[in-house]
Amino acid sequence: MTTFNDTILKAYNGEKTDYTPLWFMRQAGRSQPEYNKLKEKYSLFEITHQPELCAYVTELPVVNYQTDAAILYKDIMTPLSPMGVDVEIKKGVGPVIYNPTRSKADIEKLDDLQPEQDIPYVLETIRILTEEKLNVPLIGFSGAPFTLASYMIEGGPSKQYNKTKAMMYGDPETWFALMDKLGDMIITYTKAQINAGAKAIQIFDSWVGAVNATDYRVFIKPVMEKIFNALKEENVPTILFGIGANHLLLEFNDLPVSTVGLDWRTSIQEARSLGINRSLQGNLDPAILLADWDVIEKRTKEILDQGKDESGYVFNLGHGVFPEIEPETLKRLASLVHEYTAK
Repeated sequence: MTTFNDTILKAYNGEKTDYTPLWFMRQAGRSQPEYNKLKEKYSLFEITHQPELCAYVTELPVVNYQTDAAILYKDIMTPLSPMGVDVEIKKGVGPVIYNPTRSKADIEKLDDLQPEQDIPYVLETIRILTEEKLNVPLIGFSGAPFTLASYMIEGGPSKQYNKTKAMMYGDPETWFALMDKLGDMIITYTKAQINAGAKAIQIFDSWVGAVNATDYRVFIKPVMEKIFNALKEENVPTILFGIGANHLLLEFNDLPVSTVGLDWRTSIQEARSLGINRSLQGNLDPAILLADWDVIEKRTKEILDQGKDESGYVFNLGHGVFPEIEPETLKRLASLVHEYTAK
């Protein structure tokens, strides 16, 4: 039996590690030939509804790249369908929602999530991975309330979040009702993942960078505190990540999270100089992985030089893997990170 490698959990908990552990956001998916072959036959939702198949997709990057964690393969929309949200993942568009949430009446129609009944396939996938397959931790995840709400209110992806902000500013009673509904769902959902075997939880607040710090404190931070305080009871590391959210990092740091994820806009040094004292995760710009290897190596080492002597640092990309990135590049990158930082 292979020894379980818990290096990444130590890093998330702020401990020194023998080398810098890593995983890649969107490490399972569009850049993998094995995955693209599956996608010729199955949709994303069809893959996630078949636990053995979903476990295979989730485990594949660990086998191919030797990452120090797997992250459950699924979409942030997964728990919304059982709540009554009519959502479809459209190729080239993203999530499209046919019954947008625009009023208190719409919120009252949403069901509470009952994981064992509503998403047994997700929990079974976790059990297969953690009991039979993985020798590294499995990271579970959820979208954050603001990011999920933005899809639910807008009806799909948005650049300006006009309808979302209109509700936030113009109808705060409805806004907070939606935040409460989503906050409760996320607590239930992530706790179910932990109970099934997930060893850490990442909350993706992908689009929260669209909100300024003052509004974050008023309209979003209370529900985030509620979520992370509830997860604290589970005694697993928690990670919070947002895109273009450098102006919110101090707010993130103030939450009861283990680790703050950085996108490529803010360096480790800059985060520390701001006063961020949590463990850090990040943050190579994924576009760099389309450059020549000497550029990739140089830029990666610059990041590692800032993070490798930290107590609590996990290497990752500053956003998800692009479909155009070669699997061999990711494999080579993982080897570089491990070898360059080995004590």
